[in-house]
Amino acid sequence: MAIISISDSQVNGADQILVADASSKIPAKDGSQITILNATNVSSGTIASARLDTGTTANKLVLLDGSGNLPAVDASLLTGIVSATISASDPTISTNPSGGVGTEWNNSTSGEMYICTDATAGENIWKNVGAGSGDVAPFSFPGANYGYCIGGTQPTSNVIEKISFTTDGNGTDVGDLTISHGERTGCSSATHGHACGGGPPSSNVIERFPFATDGNSTDVGDMTSARRDPGSTSSETYGFVHSGYPSNVIERFQYAASANAVDVGDLTQATYHASGSTDLGGGYGYASGGWAGPASNVIERYAFAASANGSDVGDLVYGTGQSGASSSLTHGYQHGRGEANIADFIQKFPFAASGNATDIGNLTTNRFMSMGVSSTTHSYNMGGGNPNGGTATNIIEKWSHSTDGNATDVGDLTATKGYLGGAGAQY
Repeated sequence: MAIISISDSQVNGADQILVADASSKIPAKDGSQITILNATNVSSGTIASARLDTGTTANKLVLLDGSGNLPAVDASLLTGIVSATISASDPTISTNPSGGVGTEWNNSTSGEMYICTDATAGENIWKNVGAGSGDVAPFSFPGANYGYCIGGTQPTSNVIEKISFTTDGNGTDVGDLTISHGERTGCSSATHGHACGGGPPSSNVIERFPFATDGNSTDVGDMTSARRDPGSTSSETYGFVHSGYPSNVIERFQYAASANAVDVGDLTQATYHASGSTDLGGGYGYASGGWAGPASNVIERYAFAASANGSDVGDLVYGTGQSGASSSLTHGYQHGRGEANIADFIQKFPFAASGNATDIGNLTTNRFMSMGVSSTTHSYNMGGGNPNGGTATNIIEKWSHSTDGNATDVGDLTATKGYLGGAGAQY
C-alpha cells in the first residue's frame, strides 16, 4: 500500500483534505453541505427551539409559552382528561355523562357540585360533594337516610318529625302538616313525603313536605273520598292509598304534579287500616290485615304498572288491625296489634313468591296504631298506643332485615303519640 505524505500546509482549507486535530476531533468547519446525518448519534447538548419546526397547525411541534402553558389548540382528541360540566341546573338521573363515573358537574346558579358515582344509563347517581345537600339518584324504597313520623293523637298532632337511619337517636321536629290529625298514612317520592287522609273527622287531603330542606307541608290534592285509617305504598312515580274506614278502594296520585287521586282498582275485601308494604323491585304494593269485622289475616297485592284489583297471595300468622308496617327489599313486615291480645309480634312475608307470613320476633312493648318506616337494612316502629288501655308511647325501635329477632329501643319521638299514620315517608 502506498503511503501518502501530507504537509500541514495542505489540510483543512478549500480543496484540501480535512484532518482531525490533536484531540482526534473534526475542526470547526461549515457543515451546511452535509446531507446524511443520523440523529440518534446526537447524544448531548441542547437543540434551540428556533431550530425546531414548531407551531399549532398540522404536523408541527407544540411549544409551551413563556408561562409554561399550552397555546390555544384543539384538544378534542385528548383522552383521560377529567373536566367539569358547567350548567345553570343540577344533573338528573338521565344525564348519562360521556365521561362516565367520576364526571364532575358544577351548578353555576346554586354553587352545588356533584360527582357521578354510577353511570348506569337512565339511572345515574350524582353525589353532592359541595357545601349543600341532596344527591341526585333514582328513587329507591326502602330509604337510606331518614324516616318521618307524621301526625298522631294523644294529643292530636300536626308535627312532622324525622329520625336518622345512620345514627339512630331521638326524633326532631322539622315542620307542620296543614291539618292536625291522627289515623293518617304516608307515601314517599324521591324528594317529598306525602300525608294522606286521616281523622277524625275524616279527611281527603293529600299534602306533601320536602326532604332536602325540611319545612311545613302544602296541600297538593284530594283523595277520591274522605277516609281515615287507610294504608299506603309507594312506586317511583305514584303514591298509592288503599282501604280506609272501611273501603276496598285502591287509588293513586301522581308525584310530579299537584293532582287529585284516581280510583285504579279494588282490594278483595273492604277494610280499614290494611297495612301497606312496597315491593319496588317487583312492581307491587301489598295490603295486609286490617279490620273487616274481625281482624283480617289476608295478604293481597296489586300491580303498580296497571290499574288492577288486588289478589289474595297469602295469610298472616295473626289477623291484625291498626298495626305498623314496613318493607325490606325482599319482604313485607307487620308489627303490633293482632288477634287474641297478641300485640307485640313482628311477622314478615316474602315478596318473590306468594306465601304466608312467619313470626320472627317481638316489639319492646304491646302496641297498636304505631307506624313503621324502612331503611335499607332495618325496619323501625314508632309510637303507638297500648291496646289494653293506658297512654301512648314515644318509643322508636328497630330490628334487622338480615337477621330475624326482637326489636331494640333506639330513641324517642318528640312526644307520646298514638293513632299515627300506617306508613312513613323515607329517602
